[in-house]
Order: sequence, then C-alpha cells, then structure tokens
Amino acid sequence: MDESTVIRSLAALAQPVRLQVFRALVVTGQAGLTPGAMAEALGIPPNTLSFHLKELAGAGLVSHRRVGRFVVYRAEYEHMNALLGYLTDNCCQGVACAVEPPAVTCGC
Repeated sequence: MDESTVIRSLAALAQPVRLQVFRALVVTGQAGLTPGAMAEALGIPPNTLSFHLKELAGAGLVSHRRVGRFVVYRAEYEHMNALLGYLTDNCCQGVACAVEPPAVTCGC
C-alpha cells in the first residue's frame, strides 16, 4: 500500500460519523448493510450518511453492490488489513513486540 492511499484512508476514518459507519460495516461482515438500515441503526440522516459513504468508498474502505432493488455496502477487509499492515510494518524495530496482538479470526 502506498503512502498516499494510507493518508486518504486515515483521513476518511478521522471523522466521527465515518468511523462509526465503518465500524458498523466491519461488525456486520460480508452481508453488509443497506443505507436505510445504517441510517436507522446509527441515527444518521440519510443525506448525511450518503455523503460519508461516498467518502469511505473513495478511500477504498467500503464498496457497494446492487442486490435486487437495494444497494448494500460492505467493508473492504482486504484494504483494511493492508492499512493495518502498513501501520504495523517494522513494528518495534524488528524485535518481537512486548504485547502480542490478538489473533483476528473473521469468517469474512
């Protein structure tokens, strides 16, 4: 992952509503959520949510697909993992970290 992609991704997440939306999509998993379900669950007006979803999609953190007449958004786990990998690359100057990160097991 290149530095400009990392900066764009972190900038997208550096806003409270977008972080909340992204976390909701991560928790939901591959099934994703419709904008209506997200707006209702998170208490975000639909037009505000639409703006934030566009920003997250532009940063590569979420994607959407049509399912019948609905649009379903989901987190882009590969992008998220690449971002985390970039942030932790060469952690602790190559020495094993004092605290081991928890093993992430996701059926995603």
